[in-house]
Amino acid sequence: MAQKKAYEVDGWLERPDPRFFLVLIYGPDRGLVSERAQAFAARTGLPLDDPFSVVKLDAGEAERDNGRLLDEARTVPMFSDRRLLWLRNAGPHKGFADDVKILLAEPPRDVIVLVEAGDLKKGAPLRTVVEGAANAMALPCYADDGRDLDALIDRELARAGMTMSLDARQALRRNLGGDRLASVGEIEKLLLYAHGRREVGLDDVLALTGDVSGQSFDDAVDAVLEGRIDDFDTAFTRQCQAGGQAFLALAAAMRQFQALHAMRGAMEAEGRNAASVVAAQKPPVFFARRRLVERALSRWQLAALERALERLQGAVVQTRRRPELQVALARQALLAIAVESARLGR
Repeated sequence: MAQKKAYEVDGWLERPDPRFFLVLIYGPDRGLVSERAQAFAARTGLPLDDPFSVVKLDAGEAERDNGRLLDEARTVPMFSDRRLLWLRNAGPHKGFADDVKILLAEPPRDVIVLVEAGDLKKGAPLRTVVEGAANAMALPCYADDGRDLDALIDRELARAGMTMSLDARQALRRNLGGDRLASVGEIEKLLLYAHGRREVGLDDVLALTGDVSGQSFDDAVDAVLEGRIDDFDTAFTRQCQAGGQAFLALAAAMRQFQALHAMRGAMEAEGRNAASVVAAQKPPVFFARRRLVERALSRWQLAALERALERLQGAVVQTRRRPELQVALARQALLAIAVESARLGR
């Protein structure tokens, strides 16, 4: 089965295996799909601006024009020994997948086929055809996690010859992710703003992003779940200073602990492990947070979750009675839960 895990894709693209003449790059992060497709195309060594060597085609157009994909793939190159057939915007439609299946069964000798697609669920016709072929490779692209974002920031900083303070990096990361091209654009905008200086600081991030105050308390809540007390205090304080309402942190924590309570109940009632319960959630747990939620489920028993929920409910009532003390009340409640989480994790 020719496919790679998400974390293996960049390594494979560094040295693509020539045995695979067709490469499918797909996923919900369309910016990352596009970036990796560009990287693969560059690795072919073909001049990407030469229309005789590189043919770019919309997959929908190829599907509507019966036989277009096969005709293009079997066209003999005129001025080089190989051609690149680059198909974009492929979807889950069966007609296009059927043409790809025919092409894989009778591969031409002098063409490389690159297919960009959106989020193809497991079992989608195109993904199934490519993953089951011996001469094709499927490469998934999911939203950047924390490690990927740090690598992306480091790459752009190195290109600009600049550095970034730790608090600036943490603030910037909260505004990135979801789409690679959008993330790159935000970083480039920030570096242009700070042009002429060696280091990007927190003030630069806050001045440029503008929407930091609209960010959620997710980082603070995640730190509470894992008992990272210092990280909680840093994230909570920064969010409040940026204009966030402290009662929203309590609301976010309550939603998270209620979800954990339901999942932990399913684990104990059905004898399932954390990974299977998290994988079955509807709506699904965001990909980048799955391991964190799994660890929290393993750490927090039902009784402890119920104590945390009771504490949060009490804090919500207190903040309504004394809104002028909401920051102190929310901090106290969340800090107490973070301390308990740290104790549970020992």
